[in-house]
Amino acid sequence: MDARSDRNAIPLAVDLDGTLIATDLLWEGLFLLLKKNPLYLFLVPFWAAGGPARLKQAIAQRIDIDPATLPYRAPLLDRLRTEHAEGRKIVLATGTPRKFAEAIAGHLGIFDRVLATDALDNLTSGKKRASLISAYGDGGFDYAGNSRHDLQVFDAARNAIVVAPDRHAARWQAAHGAETMPAPKPTLRTIVKMLRVHQWLKNSLIAVPMVLSHEYFNTNMIWQCLLAFVSFSAVASAIYILNDFFDLALDRKHLTKRNRPFASGALSIPFGLYAIAVLLAVGVGTGLFLSLEFLAVLGGYMVVTTAYSLSFKRMLLVDVLTLAGLYSIRVIAGAAATGVDVSFWLLAFSIFFFLSLALVKRFVELRTTAIPPGERIAGRGYRTEDQEIVAQAGMASAFSSALVLALYMDSVAVRELYPHPWLIWPLPPIVLYLTMRVWILARRDEMHDDPVVFIIRDWRSQIVVLIGAVLLVIGGW
Repeated sequence: MDARSDRNAIPLAVDLDGTLIATDLLWEGLFLLLKKNPLYLFLVPFWAAGGPARLKQAIAQRIDIDPATLPYRAPLLDRLRTEHAEGRKIVLATGTPRKFAEAIAGHLGIFDRVLATDALDNLTSGKKRASLISAYGDGGFDYAGNSRHDLQVFDAARNAIVVAPDRHAARWQAAHGAETMPAPKPTLRTIVKMLRVHQWLKNSLIAVPMVLSHEYFNTNMIWQCLLAFVSFSAVASAIYILNDFFDLALDRKHLTKRNRPFASGALSIPFGLYAIAVLLAVGVGTGLFLSLEFLAVLGGYMVVTTAYSLSFKRMLLVDVLTLAGLYSIRVIAGAAATGVDVSFWLLAFSIFFFLSLALVKRFVELRTTAIPPGERIAGRGYRTEDQEIVAQAGMASAFSSALVLALYMDSVAVRELYPHPWLIWPLPPIVLYLTMRVWILARRDEMHDDPVVFIIRDWRSQIVVLIGAVLLVIGGW
């Protein structure tokens, strides 16, 4: 019997979570469940008290997964398909609930048998080993796994394939000289993408109250703004990670979002949870150096952004109004951090200006998402026929922000703050240029970034903003 025939006579058992797919379906299922109804959070401890099998089954009974979008490890999957085509028996042996395992097996069509967790047994470690030995005998199977839960199964297998190993599996592989299929290590760029560092640019709005009060050289206020910036950036990144967890299934269906670190499997959910804890500690810890008012605003920001991730983002119009409010909260946070009063004019302008930009985001999604008439965008409250009303509302908001600014130019506050108020009259046309250009590019299908980030990065917008800033400084000199 040649080597290939000998190999094909021995079944190959394959673990699922972390091995065949670069994610863990228990964690994913938990976040899908909480997204469906956050109140399930209070039932999870009771399910967990009944053991891992009960917890897994309780989650699996209430949600479904889409096997077609999961982040499969391509080298291993290609090998399994090749060996299946050559006649080798392939077994899916996993601690994942049977409902999920059979859905994946049905989608891939390469497994001859599925061994999975049921209502009584959590098929991991010793129980998986016993199940495989019972079916194929000690040393009567090869096994592909990735973690410490697979060590006992490795010992019982004829040959082991260690895939994307954790530190325990890596030590076992080194000690036994087993075959390994390493996965790419996360890079600094992966971490930066996880944190969405480019979104930190939005937190520069914290400095707006200080700038408008002409305290450009007040070192104490500058320091307070920097602390507030760090605090908001850390908390924002933590919420972005949490939002990624809730949107894993949706992101994997999106043309570009599928490449996000958690959707692609480049980073694990436990790693993300650890990052959230660290970021919240940094954000709140930094905020402790500022006023209680700032901490209150920061707490409100955390509550609203979490509510947005869980629910508001799927509600028609509530989502864009919430986004506009979150931008304005950054301005309020800057005022709370520095002790500067925030004016009615600034808040009114902020709401209309950022509402217009929030509507741009939804308009672009409607333009770029292929859905039949009458159906909603996945995870949103909008349909294709809403494009025009969204665009009209967005442009009306843009003009409203310019109108508020124009009315402000003739207010008593301007005459008190600016010795040469006529110098800042170009600001309303500047605002109109920024917003209308964004809308024109969106209608041309040339707007691919978050509009706020686009304005900060775009060189034409940078020049116009710089002109406006210079006029503000000269007008108030």
